[in-house]
Amino acid sequence: MLLASSFGMQSVWAQTTDAEFAARARAKVASLGVGRNVRVEVKLRDKTTLKGYISAAEQDSFTVADSKTGSTSTVLYAEVSEVKKSNGGLSTKIWIIIGAAAAGTVATWFILKPVLCDGGAQSRGPC
Repeated sequence: MLLASSFGMQSVWAQTTDAEFAARARAKVASLGVGRNVRVEVKLRDKTTLKGYISAAEQDSFTVADSKTGSTSTVLYAEVSEVKKSNGGLSTKIWIIIGAAAAGTVATWFILKPVLCDGGAQSRGPC
């Protein structure tokens, strides 16, 4: 009897986690929205990964469309382990930091070169 009850409790715990996974995935999909502008990466519980955008969201499932191939995959919320926004590369913030660093380097070079070179009289340094 003790053995039977322990197996019964494990199945109840598994159902609870399935419901929790589904609720988290449903909330994340709802917060991201539907459309081509939102790129997502969906990790399933069987360790497969889908990349693309969410083309449709239903009560029990959502559809991920791959923008490169045009193929669609319908995914049940209970099968999802993680849904995250995929930017597909560097974010805008990173590009601004890289651009500012490059501009700072160029500006510094144009300011320091005349000071260090003294009109070409020196033969050492960056001249």
